[in-house]
Amino acid sequence: MPRMQRWRDWARTLKRDVVALWLAARDPEVPLPAKAVAAGVAAYALSPVDLIPDFIPVLGLLDDLLIVPLGIALAVRLIPSPVMARLRARASAMQRPVSKAGLVAVIAIWCAAVAWGAWAILRSS
Repeated sequence: MPRMQRWRDWARTLKRDVVALWLAARDPEVPLPAKAVAAGVAAYALSPVDLIPDFIPVLGLLDDLLIVPLGIALAVRLIPSPVMARLRARASAMQRPVSKAGLVAVIAIWCAAVAWGAWAILRSS
């Protein structure tokens, strides 16, 4: 299989797993710690904005290439295999949702960072 096709398949798998984690956060068969991780990863991955904007060289792509896949891997390990298989099947038949909670969280983090930076600058003056 050509290398580019493997990358496309990997990206498709990640997209499907993000939706499966979004479903896992609402599934009664998923243990509470796994729900928490799944909800956080799904909210961040489905958020319309990134914590680190993509236009920032190198760092902007780190969340897409490292943070999200590692978060998915952790959540998948916490969810029982039969449950994850069922959620993946459901996710394959769905369209990708958008996370408003993820958007709010990212905006809140940026606002807190700006407020902290302003406070630090004013304090040092």
